[in-house]
Amino acid sequence: MIFKHLYKKIFSKNKNIIENISIVPNHIAIIMDGNNRWAKKNFLPGAAGHKAGIEAIRQVLEICEEYSIPTLTLFAFSSENWMRPDREVNSLMNLFLNYLKTEVCDLNNKGVSLTFIGRRDRFSSEIRDEMSSAEKLTSNNSSRKLVIAVDYGGKWDILNATKKIISEVLDDNLENTNVDVNLFNNYLSLSELPSVDLCIRTGGEYRISNFLLWQLAYTELYFTPCLWPDFNAIEMRKALLCYCQRQRRYGLSSEQAKKENLEIVHSEMREK
Repeated sequence: MIFKHLYKKIFSKNKNIIENISIVPNHIAIIMDGNNRWAKKNFLPGAAGHKAGIEAIRQVLEICEEYSIPTLTLFAFSSENWMRPDREVNSLMNLFLNYLKTEVCDLNNKGVSLTFIGRRDRFSSEIRDEMSSAEKLTSNNSSRKLVIAVDYGGKWDILNATKKIISEVLDDNLENTNVDVNLFNNYLSLSELPSVDLCIRTGGEYRISNFLLWQLAYTELYFTPCLWPDFNAIEMRKALLCYCQRQRRYGLSSEQAKKENLEIVHSEMREK
């Protein structure tokens, strides 16, 4: 009887969340934090936490499919993560390789296009080959896009873009007077994708940890104490509910933003 009452309570709460989600982002980025703490909490080795995190990725992808969210970017391995103990790094590399070998076919069958951002030169040749094969296999898919940031850092991304622009200016392929925000953005990772609307960080930390420093300028941030392996469909819906209750201003006043949003809605209605 107790379990039946608890189930009804959880189901009712989740149903209310679902019904109140009216606006969804076009692009979500997630900092998947808390795998090691989850493992310690459950008296398991660290590798078990990272493995459990794979199931969380599956559930998030299902929610993205349910709500027709076209783009998801996951922060899987930062450029600073190489400084972790060798044993943990090796475990993460093996898990990443296994993910590529076991999950990509399923992603392809669901029409998901998979790409990677970040450096690749520090990965093994086997991992690099699997990454290239995954991108090639899913390149023609148009249902949804999954971007995995590996050996990625926001500072590296900005520096790399700067170097490319300097090189083009020195080679007389670009006038320095033409360098502006829009042009600079074209040299960054994710330049071909819509702006990130919502960034979620699990694990209870309140920072973005060198993730998409340029791209998150006007992104809505959502922090949750939930550890990544526990971040299920309900937790994802909570984040979406929080997002649709935000007013995105982009530097405008509250009144201006409200008017701007109304004009966008009316424009979309006229187009329909």
